Amino acid sequence: MLYSYRAVDKSGKSISGEGEAASERELADVLRHQGYLLLEAEVPRPAVKFWRGPASFSQIFLRVSLVERMIFARNLAVMIGAGLALARALEALREQSTNHKFREILDSLRDGIVAGKTLAESLKPYERIFGALFINMVESGEISGKLEYVLKILARQMKRDHDLRSKVQGAMLYPAIIVALLIAIGIFMMVYVVPTLTATFKELNIELPLATRLIISSSSFLLAYYGYIVLAVLVGIVAAARWLRSPAGKRIFDAFILRVPIFGSLVRKLNSARFARTLSSLIAAGIPITRALEVTAEVLGNTHFRSSLRTAVSAIQQGKPLNQILAAHPDIFPPMVTQMIQVGEETGTLTRMLLRLAIFYEEEVTNTTKNLASIIEPLLMIVIGGIVGFFAVAMIQPIYSGLGNL
Repeated sequence: MLYSYRAVDKSGKSISGEGEAASERELADVLRHQGYLLLEAEVPRPAVKFWRGPASFSQIFLRVSLVERMIFARNLAVMIGAGLALARALEALREQSTNHKFREILDSLRDGIVAGKTLAESLKPYERIFGALFINMVESGEISGKLEYVLKILARQMKRDHDLRSKVQGAMLYPAIIVALLIAIGIFMMVYVVPTLTATFKELNIELPLATRLIISSSSFLLAYYGYIVLAVLVGIVAAARWLRSPAGKRIFDAFILRVPIFGSLVRKLNSARFARTLSSLIAAGIPITRALEVTAEVLGNTHFRSSLRTAVSAIQQGKPLNQILAAHPDIFPPMVTQMIQVGEETGTLTRMLLRLAIFYEEEVTNTTKNLASIIEPLLMIVIGGIVGFFAVAMIQPIYSGLGNL
């Protein structure tokens, strides 16, 4: 139970604060051991508020980004290496943070350490923010006495993960902007330009070709039912998003994306890089390979990669080598992955081989994303040119024909 109390020390100086205890007597005993005499204690009543201020706002709207978690791991490793106590290090990191939600989390972590919990135990309520990988590696570091080393590995892992995400997102940004602009220009033409030209066609009283009639009919439909169309698009987006979040929908979409030219290869390389680096980091931290595979499966984005690793856990427990298990999924793991893992298992250098695999596929992802723009750009230009050409021929040719008949 949480008590709000007031107490005095031996010099008569009054203090107040809050503390958890089973009863007032237990709270008095705790304070007496700390050199204080309890004067009064009560259970504070929660205040009823319509708006709870920045804390509740942060819980709803603010997030702890990957960059913030990376900086947290790196700085905490530096402070621990400098001999700073863990509780004091967390307090210092809390003072440096500008994210209100992260400050609350660091307060909770510090309170957990002061209460006698390990850092991993204090992190478990925030698994959705830090992830199973982070918590398992911290736990391994605390057990082995290598927390500083493990935190440095985590910081490097998150740095590489952030770099890969940034490169893929950057490669997708240009085509996404072009497609969005193309849709916006198309709507503008259908709403404003086509109706003006339609009035001109009526004045010329000419017979229109099929392509022109299709565009005019589409424009008329859009203007007449734009409210229903907008509603249908929104409902479709929400339905598609819910379907993609469902296990069946995500499995179907992930299988489809693996078969898409260029993008399927990129997804394989990206997941192979994350698989190799994550598994290498977990094994280097001293985590058993079965548990390491379970945690790695949670990190990967593609459903089929995750299910193959979950299958590998039970197969390894039966004594099968990892390379043979992954070789049964040639459509997911490239041959190089299984070959390098086989060499690592046979020579006892699995961690090193996995790290080399990670570096190789990270470079492959970098090269693919660099070339992606040069591949997509001409394709987009062809599509845009075709659409513009079709529209120009369909809408301008009848005007010339009408003027020629005058």
